[in-house]
Formats: sequence, C-alpha cells, structure tokens
Amino acid sequence: MAIYISQSAAKEIERIRASRQQPDSLVRLQVKTGGCSGLFYVLKLENPQTKSLSAPASEERIYEVGAISFIVDARSDAYLQDLKLDYSEDLMGGGFRFQNSLAIENCDCGLSFTVE
Repeated sequence: MAIYISQSAAKEIERIRASRQQPDSLVRLQVKTGGCSGLFYVLKLENPQTKSLSAPASEERIYEVGAISFIVDARSDAYLQDLKLDYSEDLMGGGFRFQNSLAIENCDCGLSFTVE
C-alpha cells in the first residue's frame, strides 16, 4: 500500500499542526463503518509520545510521506491501497479530498465510499 499526498494537502496538515502547536504530531488515518456509503475516512493528529492506540502497535503501520507520518491500523490498511489525499478550497470552505482506487462509489460529501 502507498499513500500519495498533494502539496496542498501537505501544507494544510502542516498548517493544522502549527495552529494546534503540535509540529511533530503523527496523522492517524482510519476507515470506519458508517457514513452515506457504508465506510468513511477519519484523519486526526496524535502526539507520538502519548498517541492513543486503537490497535496493538504490531497491527499498525506507519507510512512516511515527506515530512508527514501516517499511522494506519490493519483493518483500515485493507481499504487504503494507493490512496491519494488532496486538499482544496471552494465557496463552501476547504476540505480534504480522497481518491481511493478500491472505491466503487463515493458519496457527494467526499468522505464516504463503498468497496466491492
């Protein structure tokens, strides 16, 4: 599996880290059940010293993408093959955009998806 991140998404993550005074934080990327299409993405910052593990460390992977480290649990990892993460702003505000090669359907919200 690989995670690809656009320059705008990387800048937004860095901006969020700085605004929360967590410049060294890790980014937890999860897929959870729910949302409009059955599955949805969750992104959250975690302090590397006090990160809360949702799974034993042996069941998690860390993906280094430039200066950003993503923590992905084994269950979520199965849904994130070649994920592309972008960030864009429009008249309604800004948000992260996910392009997932495994998704067969995406909700208009951009966070929810369906796989086969």
